[in-house]
Amino acid sequence: MNHVHLIAICGTGMSALAGMFKEKGFKVTGSDQNVYPPISDILKEQGIEIRVGYKPENLADKPGLVIVGNAVSRNNPEVEALLQSKIPYLSMPQALKEFFLKGKKKIVIAGTHGKTTTSSIAAWVLEACGKDPGFLIGGIPKNFERNYKLGKGEFFVIEGDEYDTAFFDKGPKFLHYEADVAILTSVEFDHADIFKDFSQVEDAFRKFIQKIPRESKLILCGEDKNLMKLSCETTCQTETYGISKEDKRSYDWSLEKESKGNGETIFKIIHKGNILGEGVTSLLGDHNLANLLGTVAALSGLGLSIDEIKTGIKTFLGVKRRQEVVGEEKGITVVNDFAHHPTAVRETIRAFKESYPERRIWAVFEPRSNTSRRNLFEKEYCEAFREADKIIIAGVYNQNLLDDEIRFSPQRVIDTLRNNDKEAFYIEKVDDIITHLVTNLKTGDIVLIMSNGGFGGIHGKLLEALKDK
Repeated sequence: MNHVHLIAICGTGMSALAGMFKEKGFKVTGSDQNVYPPISDILKEQGIEIRVGYKPENLADKPGLVIVGNAVSRNNPEVEALLQSKIPYLSMPQALKEFFLKGKKKIVIAGTHGKTTTSSIAAWVLEACGKDPGFLIGGIPKNFERNYKLGKGEFFVIEGDEYDTAFFDKGPKFLHYEADVAILTSVEFDHADIFKDFSQVEDAFRKFIQKIPRESKLILCGEDKNLMKLSCETTCQTETYGISKEDKRSYDWSLEKESKGNGETIFKIIHKGNILGEGVTSLLGDHNLANLLGTVAALSGLGLSIDEIKTGIKTFLGVKRRQEVVGEEKGITVVNDFAHHPTAVRETIRAFKESYPERRIWAVFEPRSNTSRRNLFEKEYCEAFREADKIIIAGVYNQNLLDDEIRFSPQRVIDTLRNNDKEAFYIEKVDDIITHLVTNLKTGDIVLIMSNGGFGGIHGKLLEALKDK
């Protein structure tokens, strides 16, 4: 078998898997109905043929194996042809396990928040220490400029996704990975399109914890009460980490912030009451310090010295679309961030407010994810935005696909914020948002744009509009 075909190849994980197969020497093709840059350009540069649309004829050259992405359903015409053809097929995590994880020490990072950043930190620290790790991550670490690497070393870092696997396997992807070390950052309700309520999310993480081998290690964020409740489900060794001052003594791993300036934080690493060293990071916010600390705990247990870990952390550049400064024009900074869950929105705004207290923070938010488009968290969003100086909420993405009774209402949230003396605006369209911003922005302002999608290209359009002002 030398030809692998991927159905729904343009997803973040699937395109990365395609690149991994190509680098391993396979002929790789794929199909998708949503083919656009940058993924399409990356695949083309790798010599991977993309067949536009899902069609039976995409399988006419009889690939030896088909990987089925979770973006396609059972009644997809190409899937129907696959099932009739008797060609072997696997899901993305099955293929990753079968072809790339055997013989590796697997570091699996899971959780509602922070798993992409934590995975990226772990991969880079291992790389900086000369360990040549493999990794597959749901974002793009700036140090690598790609979201996967085969790696010749013993370690493989995997971002463990709780989303479902494929039409023939509705369980979470992370159940396919047998972790040697697992980091769990948090458990909250999310992915309202596949989970009915929090109990289903909780059950998914419970199964993940129960599947961790006895000889492995589980690193838990001790500040998350939901996680700690689930921790009794494991038979493996566990360690906790946390940065909150009031509970610091109860964690195996903690830290103390020494000082904070614009763009840099100095911290002391503490293990069971003993100070192990002092680190420096350019990441902003307590949530990212927690992500760093979880990585320290995991990699220390795998034999890396604190000095090695600190060196890697200092040179970590962050992740694209996570607190990413996309440009500055006329003294106004434009930031792109993936935050869409209310907890992530709150922590992201807080991080910038604490790091730049003298600057006005504009929070510009697009309700785009399957959870944020629903009215489940309207109260929580009202709280999440309160530390911003100015707030703009855009129209709900694809709002016509949701009934009125379940759809998120930007106007309700804006009205609540205004009743609490916040300057907040509901502006439905991107061009109108840009007009409002250009009219009202001042030198020194930070525009924090939060969405888990492209948001109509607002970042580039705003910078161009500011340039022409």
